[in-house]
Amino acid sequence: MPAKPMPEPQEGAAPPADESGQGGVPGEAVTPLVRGIAVLRELTEAGGTLSLSGLERATGLARSTVDRITATLARMGYVRFDGRDVHLSPRLMELGNAYLSALRLPALLAPHADALADELDESVSLAVADLDGIRFIHQATRRRAMSLSFRIGDLLPAERTAPGPLFATEWTATDWQRWRHRRRADPRDLSFTAVPPRRHGADARDDETFRRRTQEASANGWSVDDQLIEPGLVAVSVPVRAPGADGGIGGTACVASVVSHTSRHTAHHLRTTLLPRLRSAVRAMERDLRNTPPSEPGPPPSDLARWTGASKQQLGREFIESLARGLTVLTVFGEDRPELTLTEVARATGLARATARRALITYDHLGLVATTGRTFTLTPRVLALGFPPLSRTSLPEIAQPHLADLTSRIHESTSLAVLSHSGEEIQYTARVATARVMSVNITVGTRLPAYATAMGRVLLADAPPSVPLPRPEDLRALTPHTITDNETLERFLTSVRSQGYALVDEELEEGLRSLAVPIRDRSGRVVAALNTAMHASRHTPEECVTDLLPELTTTATRIQKDLHTASRFTRVPTS
Repeated sequence: MPAKPMPEPQEGAAPPADESGQGGVPGEAVTPLVRGIAVLRELTEAGGTLSLSGLERATGLARSTVDRITATLARMGYVRFDGRDVHLSPRLMELGNAYLSALRLPALLAPHADALADELDESVSLAVADLDGIRFIHQATRRRAMSLSFRIGDLLPAERTAPGPLFATEWTATDWQRWRHRRRADPRDLSFTAVPPRRHGADARDDETFRRRTQEASANGWSVDDQLIEPGLVAVSVPVRAPGADGGIGGTACVASVVSHTSRHTAHHLRTTLLPRLRSAVRAMERDLRNTPPSEPGPPPSDLARWTGASKQQLGREFIESLARGLTVLTVFGEDRPELTLTEVARATGLARATARRALITYDHLGLVATTGRTFTLTPRVLALGFPPLSRTSLPEIAQPHLADLTSRIHESTSLAVLSHSGEEIQYTARVATARVMSVNITVGTRLPAYATAMGRVLLADAPPSVPLPRPEDLRALTPHTITDNETLERFLTSVRSQGYALVDEELEEGLRSLAVPIRDRSGRVVAALNTAMHASRHTPEECVTDLLPELTTTATRIQKDLHTASRFTRVPTS
């Protein structure tokens, strides 16, 4: 690949005044929106949780302002409260999902990255440029004792990565000056929380090393990270080129990397052994980019912000409507709407043009949207709003607050369970117990026979053909009421499929009655079961169906909604 000329940084050029690359806050910016974004960024940097007083200190905002912002975010489902602590909620990922959907790269290229990771048994990542850093948009990791901890949305300094030099081959003189300014302002990389800080500040030799690596990347068409992030971590990267005009090759759409550690591969071995396979996978990615037509525009959304007025009437001063409306603007973008005009944004949100315009001006200042002529697009910086910590959320973590809310409403213990690989047992993965003298005593991790439990029957009713029903000799009578023949069990499972719930009455233990409903993933497959269990004297079977089933169904729907949001571009472990 021919080397590209690289612009020299202009020593006298004025550096950007802030991370967005612009000067002070524009007069038309929406101040509550600026403050709300600051709160979300601080929560993200803190790993997803901060106390209200911690947010006050981190943002420098008045406590009353923090209270109103977090109350508004909670109303939107973006955060939740646990005492005085504020936690990011999975629904916040809809902002990052909007960017990733509009980008289209994860949907098109992730299957190739996943297949390469399986073939090489090494981690494979996709990253895009974010000013003078790189930000991950997909990760296919390996499960090992020593594994990589980078998350989708994590931001890394370009000079300490393998993709960085490849992106830097396309930097302008202004880009280089921004990079030099950032290096002077943050020599130890303390602003990049995803990487260990440097022990000593960067110096001129480090700057020259990165320029040399960029020149080599331009000449070679690949780049290597030999333990620049931390000792032991190595990577090799290749750019994925976007289609150019008239069928030619355009700029770098993203960079694909194979990442390992030195106990498995040296940087030299990555380059000589795995680089050819990485290049082959990248060629397949580029073919998909060339051959996949743009998405057909779907029906545009409308009045997405209509609900904010009702929330303002209900919550009064505690609800900041301008913040809620502004955040709604980010959700307008998507796969069939990667770039929008001001008129289209206003129409989709139901906001006045002037209101939509001020929100977009604010986002442009914050670096969350970019403008090209009359259209606006989301930038990778949207992923900085909660996506990294939330991208590692598991189903039990998603379900736990919903279980607590359900338990407080029905005053009975609630649980979540998954089916074992053999299909013989269920395993409890989340649980909230009620405060009663007599209660069901089960802990997370407990395993019980699937055939004799309500959650087991919900899971068996939707199990794939590879999971057989228990053998007749395994259907032991745990109580006088336990079903012990396959024919009867199959009839019960058919009933569970049709009615959408399972009620098991004193089959596992005398006096124990349990009701369960399914939790389905984005494809509709049952991946877990939600239940409540109680002593049989507290609710008759009829009362379980009339009183408790609607509450369980409502909670299952809420868990599924969060699961579907969280799993759109990430893998959500079920246990």
